[in-house]
Amino acid sequence: MKSDQKTLAGFVEELASKSPVPGGGGAAALVGALGVALGSMVCNLTVGKKKYAEHETRLHEILVEATSLQQALIAMIDEDAEHFLPLSRAYGLPQGTEAEKTKREQVLEQALKDACSVPARIVEVCRKAIDLHAAIVDRGSRLVISDVGCGVQFLKAALICGELNVTVNLAMIKDKVFVQRMRETVHRQVEEGKIVADRVYASVESALA
Repeated sequence: MKSDQKTLAGFVEELASKSPVPGGGGAAALVGALGVALGSMVCNLTVGKKKYAEHETRLHEILVEATSLQQALIAMIDEDAEHFLPLSRAYGLPQGTEAEKTKREQVLEQALKDACSVPARIVEVCRKAIDLHAAIVDRGSRLVISDVGCGVQFLKAALICGELNVTVNLAMIKDKVFVQRMRETVHRQVEEGKIVADRVYASVESALA
């Protein structure tokens, strides 16, 4: 059953079960989507207020981009599960003969690379969403500034979890060029995102002090 056909309680129950999907990647995508949604809520509660009229145009631009990022993350809940299935099948391939071992290694290598793709995109999307929160924090209504802090912390968590789900697959990939490129790209985005997220959260704390 697709994630958009499940209740929230149903998703959480399935996540807690012995079923391998949804797993950490799908959960990261959901947490990221919630983080984006909190930023959008702040924008929606700010637009139309005379006090923040000078920010109206920018807030509308942010809302358009945030909606796109939120939809992408929601879609990745199912995409992550779909990419896990070929990987689980690859582990079960026979390896009794040398030919079977070679075939299994080839299939497993590609499945592992494919399994990295969704969490890597989760990191990329959450990184962009953190930048949106940086744009919201000085423009959003002070009445809901705490939600910017909550949203950016959700995104930071999803960012880190996305990297973990890349790392666990990279550990078994033999293509060292692919591993290094993927590891460096994802880690750079995570470290940059954490810096911005911490700066946004510090601004929220300052505003609330």
